[in-house]
Amino acid sequence: MGTTEPAIAGLDYPVLIGDIGGTNARFALLEDELSDPVEFPIAQTADYHCLEEAIQKTVLDRTPIHPKSAILAVAGMVFGEEIPLTNAGWFVRPGEMLKALRLGCIIVLNDFEAQALAVLALDFDDMEQIGGHDPQPGLPCAVLGPGTGLGVAGLVHHNGAWLPLAGEGGHIDIGPRNERETAIFRQIAGAGERVSGEQVLSGPGLMNVYLAICAVDGRKPELKTPRDVSAAGLAKGDPAACEALSLFVTILGRVAGDIALVFMSSGGVYLTGGIARKILPALKQPGFRQAFEDKAPHGNYLATLPVKVVTHPLAALVGIAAYARSPSMFGLDISKRCWSTEKS
Repeated sequence: MGTTEPAIAGLDYPVLIGDIGGTNARFALLEDELSDPVEFPIAQTADYHCLEEAIQKTVLDRTPIHPKSAILAVAGMVFGEEIPLTNAGWFVRPGEMLKALRLGCIIVLNDFEAQALAVLALDFDDMEQIGGHDPQPGLPCAVLGPGTGLGVAGLVHHNGAWLPLAGEGGHIDIGPRNERETAIFRQIAGAGERVSGEQVLSGPGLMNVYLAICAVDGRKPELKTPRDVSAAGLAKGDPAACEALSLFVTILGRVAGDIALVFMSSGGVYLTGGIARKILPALKQPGFRQAFEDKAPHGNYLATLPVKVVTHPLAALVGIAAYARSPSMFGLDISKRCWSTEKS
């Protein structure tokens, strides 16, 4: 691994920024510190053999501008020279990418570090608040979002800088709270011993809930995709879809409340990602806030916390761009997550 000096002193422009999830990869170019990101078509991870191919065909083949540096946020644990995506078949190998893409420096972040950075960079118009008081400035925040999986991060202010805290909170255990939920969870668990957060709180998870409800009720499933289930649930059409979406929102409220307590998130709780945006009408129903606040003996505290749904479609890229322009504002330790062609 090379030196981290380029990242500390400031990246060489143009900078390629990327948000690589289990289903979609989004890219943009920053030509200089003052320019707006130049966006490129969204790449479907299943359509490309590897990240290098996706970058080449989605970005480099479409512009005469060649990046000198890259900051990539990936949906996986960022350790070592080979980083697997949790819910996709790609491996990110930054050392090899330097040569393949002719880059001088690559920094790799977790995707929810980028989502946490976005909380600081987005405008008020890019969020919609659901209950609670105004966020208290400078205090910890919680960030979570269902997508292909379930992402979770914290955001704390320390020594004059904001520090995103990324983990694998999407794999926590979750459980039922009544007989109906117990029957549904048994169907989701199958032969497994537990149900993890993202087995319910994700696109595939919403489908799991819908299929489990159909199985419990002896109903033939009519809907084929998570998009179908959420649309039918919002339209109040298919009864199983309505229940699935309602239970999804309830459990998301419970988990969001748990994460809020973990971080004592008086700075706010932020729901990110495409699913949260699409089901915003369901999140505005009383069930979400009731589940969020139902945490005795701390319900009164949770009732004060604002939950904000991030509505910007490219929030992670906004967060990465903010870091690229002003890395000193953020307390990110990238000492083992920066690859450079310069030798240390």
